[in-house]
Amino acid sequence: MDFVKDIELIQGRSTHKLAFRLDAFLRRTLDILAALGGLLFLAPFFAVIAIVIRRDSPGPVFYRGPRVGLHGKEFGILKFRTMYECPESYAGSAVTTSGDSRITPLGRWLRDSKINELPQLWNVLVGEMSLVGPRPEDPKLAAEWPAEIRQQILAVRPGITSPASISYRNEENMLSSDDPMGDYFRDILPSKLRLDLLYLRRRTFLSDLDVIFMTFIALFPQWRKGPIPEHFLFNGPFNRAFGRFLNWFVIDWVVSFLSVSFVAVTWRISQPLDLGLGRAVLMALIVALIFSLINVLLKLNVIEWGHAQASAVFDLGLSAAISTAILIGLDHLKAFSVRLPVGMLILMGIFSLSGSIVVRYRERLLTGLATRWLAWRPQANALGEHALIIGAGEMGSLVLSLMKRQEFSNAFSVVGFVDDDPLKSGVVVGGVSVLGSTQNLLALIKKHEVGLVLFAISKITPRERRRIIDLCAKAGVRVVMFPNILAEFHSQLAFRGDGSEQYASDSAEVRQMLDELSQLLDQGNIEDVRIRIAELRSRYAIVAKGSNL
Repeated sequence: MDFVKDIELIQGRSTHKLAFRLDAFLRRTLDILAALGGLLFLAPFFAVIAIVIRRDSPGPVFYRGPRVGLHGKEFGILKFRTMYECPESYAGSAVTTSGDSRITPLGRWLRDSKINELPQLWNVLVGEMSLVGPRPEDPKLAAEWPAEIRQQILAVRPGITSPASISYRNEENMLSSDDPMGDYFRDILPSKLRLDLLYLRRRTFLSDLDVIFMTFIALFPQWRKGPIPEHFLFNGPFNRAFGRFLNWFVIDWVVSFLSVSFVAVTWRISQPLDLGLGRAVLMALIVALIFSLINVLLKLNVIEWGHAQASAVFDLGLSAAISTAILIGLDHLKAFSVRLPVGMLILMGIFSLSGSIVVRYRERLLTGLATRWLAWRPQANALGEHALIIGAGEMGSLVLSLMKRQEFSNAFSVVGFVDDDPLKSGVVVGGVSVLGSTQNLLALIKKHEVGLVLFAISKITPRERRRIIDLCAKAGVRVVMFPNILAEFHSQLAFRGDGSEQYASDSAEVRQMLDELSQLLDQGNIEDVRIRIAELRSRYAIVAKGSNL
């Protein structure tokens, strides 16, 4: 499989090849420059370490061990020797413990300080390894990896450091001397593989910088307080600064520049004004910088705007108001070499705020426009397979929100609700109308060319449920039955105290349902009994685990 395609598969998204190759180029450039510079700078230190190793115990200075690298190709990893040069060192366990007798006294210090890993800069320079990547494993241990995980990890160059190696920097102290291999495969390897896969799915040049930074933090305990949180290994200072602050700063600068330019040109039509391109760029930079800094203070930079609440618009307005006030103050101090009208500065702030809202809520705005456009067009022309939701209550609203997700909205178009409550007829729920009741279900299915019916009624008798399902079967449409999630949710939140009140309530309800089942059996309604049993299973599967029913 092509290397680029391997990475795209690992990362779980279709990465643009140009962006991916740029990221790979930056990473490899960093590898070469850092490895070459590190080897030259550390050469005198390496010489001292080599002399000390030779005096500490007989044997070579360096150790070359077999490791599995890119695409499964084996290479010799380079380390300072930390074990006695004897057959036992090579014939023993592939993993070491803190009290391993094969390790020399100097080797113990080299391992604890991780200095024994520094010669791997040569492996990086020649392309066998990278600064950051999953740690290379012994071929015997790598052979034990699950095939799918092995394929993903070996699709990239192994690294000197990684999130997993930082988290398990004291791995030797976690292993018992009695059964180190068993401890490793049972307690450590699954977690390390999980961290490696998490890293690969989020791997970027910036994430590599974060891992390098966190590696230095991990090596010097005096620089940190307590253990390093796992999320810091994947979202460190570089990702936070460049991934959030810098991205939005650039976007806000473009919006501010367009706003300043538009207001200046418009203002110049009615009044003489000589702002100039240079001042426009400077003002836009200042506005964007102030706006971005205030957003950080208000914690607006950590909002996932694709799912942000509408109330966040007011926070953006506050940030824009403060930025505009500061801009007016700077203009009063003649920071732009020319005094500008206060009204013009306020207009710049208003347009900048409007643009900022548009770029942050662009997905919802586009979705809203598309929804409105489709609402104006005949339903027969709506995109995707037409779907109808039975039930316009809480469950129906929940189902509609799920259907609006991108993975479903591209394939399905909800044309309306059907509900037997006469007060809901013609009501709009979540932008979708209640078209009628189940009495005219067949006509609605035919009129709107419905191919999918989503059953989302939480309170309904088995007979009514069967009647609606039979109508859908008669119309030849697919039916998706949604479980009563809200009832399950309410039942879980209803527990209080020792739970005895809830258990009593559950027991009474179950007894009532059992009586209903007995009556249905007496009447010979076998199909209704099956439906009721399925409802019981879905509704009480979780509650029964925690109760004495």
